[in-house]
Amino acid sequence: MTADLAMMPAHQLVKLFKARKASPVEAVKSALARVEAFNPQLNAFQHLDPDGALKAARASEKRWKKGGERLSDIDGVPITIKDMVLTKGLPTRMGSLATDENGPWTVDAPVSQRLREAGTVLLGKTTSPEYGWKGVTDSRLFGATHNPWKIGRTSGGSSGGGVAAEAVGMGNLAIGTDGAGSVRIPCSFTGLFGLKPTQGRVPLYPPSAQGTLSHIGPMTRTVLDAAMMMNVIARPDPRDLYGRPDDAEDYLKGFDKGVKGLRIAYSPNLGFVEKEKIDRDVAVAVEAAARVFKTLGAKVVEDSPDFMGMDPRRILNAHWQSNVAVLFKGFSAEKQALMDPGLVKAAEIGANLGQEAVVTAIHQRQQVGVIMNAFLAKYDLLITPTMPMTAFAVNENAAWGGDGVDIGWTPFTLTFNLTRQPAATIPCGLDREGLPIGLQIVGGHARDALVLRAAAAYERVRPIPAPPLAHQI
Repeated sequence: MTADLAMMPAHQLVKLFKARKASPVEAVKSALARVEAFNPQLNAFQHLDPDGALKAARASEKRWKKGGERLSDIDGVPITIKDMVLTKGLPTRMGSLATDENGPWTVDAPVSQRLREAGTVLLGKTTSPEYGWKGVTDSRLFGATHNPWKIGRTSGGSSGGGVAAEAVGMGNLAIGTDGAGSVRIPCSFTGLFGLKPTQGRVPLYPPSAQGTLSHIGPMTRTVLDAAMMMNVIARPDPRDLYGRPDDAEDYLKGFDKGVKGLRIAYSPNLGFVEKEKIDRDVAVAVEAAARVFKTLGAKVVEDSPDFMGMDPRRILNAHWQSNVAVLFKGFSAEKQALMDPGLVKAAEIGANLGQEAVVTAIHQRQQVGVIMNAFLAKYDLLITPTMPMTAFAVNENAAWGGDGVDIGWTPFTLTFNLTRQPAATIPCGLDREGLPIGLQIVGGHARDALVLRAAAAYERVRPIPAPPLAHQI
């Protein structure tokens, strides 16, 4: 039973807790056994807290035994949190040698606080590249994180540790952050579900170096688990300037309604991505997924937004590189010398962009946002590839031989960090090497529940598989 608990979706796990057929302590021990078995290969954790996890699990076990005293629908579920999210009592190193290993670690970010209040059991903190600067996960501080579908391939990033852990049962739930795709990239590469909520819907603190590009959201093995997490983490917190002070949406309401009658735009290249840069296996799988939505009763139309000659890649790069420049400038020369050479190069580019380029990017971002608002006024949802490719070699900073200072290899994801709209990824097939392919589902502002509902409808006919490695225990 304990071996099965680690790979069990959270919603099934809590049913066992309620029926007293399993306990949070057993679930944690199962997860820790998998950490021992798989983390040496995957390198998914920057810090593990087995004693703290077992203590929290025992407290949750008592609540479940008392019946109605559980703290939430995910009370007792083992979870991991990305290194970049402040977590009281556990190190938040930002994947960086430039941070102080001694902390102090005295503050919970809003998400960490909500998850504690919900009774979840924190196993530890997962790896990230330095300050989340790239879409893969390796750092001078913690090394490289591998993909559970194929050792030697990247797990994606910058939330790569969380997905690598969860895919093989080293935690039943995971939290990631997303500034240009950092929830969706790794979920696409490792075959998990991930949601970048509407910006501000899940509160962020402290403010990210990437400003309003940054989002924080769930990474899960089922869509229902993500909806349950949103009911916990998408709650107001005054520390987020852009948060929604009266947000009380129930993400489970209407969850099973399906997609019949919905108007869905299918865009194979989002109107600007060069078709030769989209892997054929990806294109075929996403097109097949669009047909699935038709069979489910949705009205699917091939259509793309017209960005009027503006390229979201250039707009995002200007924001991202200038933000990195400001971040880098805040460190002493001694600390700067410890930082990832790629981050340093991106900072140098950003420092030399000039005021006109940065302000132009700000204005163009607003224009792109208005265009996407108008496009999604015509449709309920938009579906695209999540990534143009599948997982490439570990220790490469970017796809297509890039050095990582140009984030343009993530065109489908970064666009919706600019527009701030909810965007999810769900597995929609495997490529010729057996690596996962992601389908991106995008909704209008604050239509996160509809995105979840559509993903759940797809999942019911195309369940999310686990990597073969997960069964090797």
